[in-house]
Amino acid sequence: MAALKSVILEVPDPAAAEEFYAAFGVGAHVGVRASGEPTTGFRAFTLSVVVSQPSTVDSLIGSALDAGATVLKPAKKSFWGYGGVVQTPDGAIWKVATSSKKDTGPATREIDDVVLLLGVEDVKETKRFYVDRGLAVGKSFGGKYVEFDTPSSPVKLALYGRRALAKDAGVSPDGTGSHRIVIGTDAENFTDPDGFIWESASA
Repeated sequence: MAALKSVILEVPDPAAAEEFYAAFGVGAHVGVRASGEPTTGFRAFTLSVVVSQPSTVDSLIGSALDAGATVLKPAKKSFWGYGGVVQTPDGAIWKVATSSKKDTGPATREIDDVVLLLGVEDVKETKRFYVDRGLAVGKSFGGKYVEFDTPSSPVKLALYGRRALAKDAGVSPDGTGSHRIVIGTDAENFTDPDGFIWESASA
């Protein structure tokens, strides 16, 4: 059974990236390592930070922008709640959001969940691939979205169509080259149908 144990972002400058993610407030949820693998455009994944209220969204996004991130979608209210999207200096895309539309107290830095969304060409096919490796499905909406049940993982895992994920992030779906992300697992090394690399923690 493949369990998600860590998320490692491959970056040009690990020291700078560590400093950025510490300032952003998500340093405990992702690791970084050096990589010069070529990549252009959308890297087919986003990381979503789920928090309790709009003021916490604003606080975290503000910290990211102060540390050098750029806005892809300004934080605002929507049908689902309140949130915004930023791109970090290393190129990763982060969404910070809450299902609440009103604050219930002072802003905090508390994060409820971090979700890794993989933008895939065929959600049903990739879902089968992961189920065959022992991952249990928590939520599934046909061929549109799948969230796996990973209670012991530091980051949740979900699948979304590549184009839909790019639209949600506010970017073009076009992109080539490395995803520049490695998912740590307690299983053997493997690569999924969309080229996302899972690497054994013992590797």
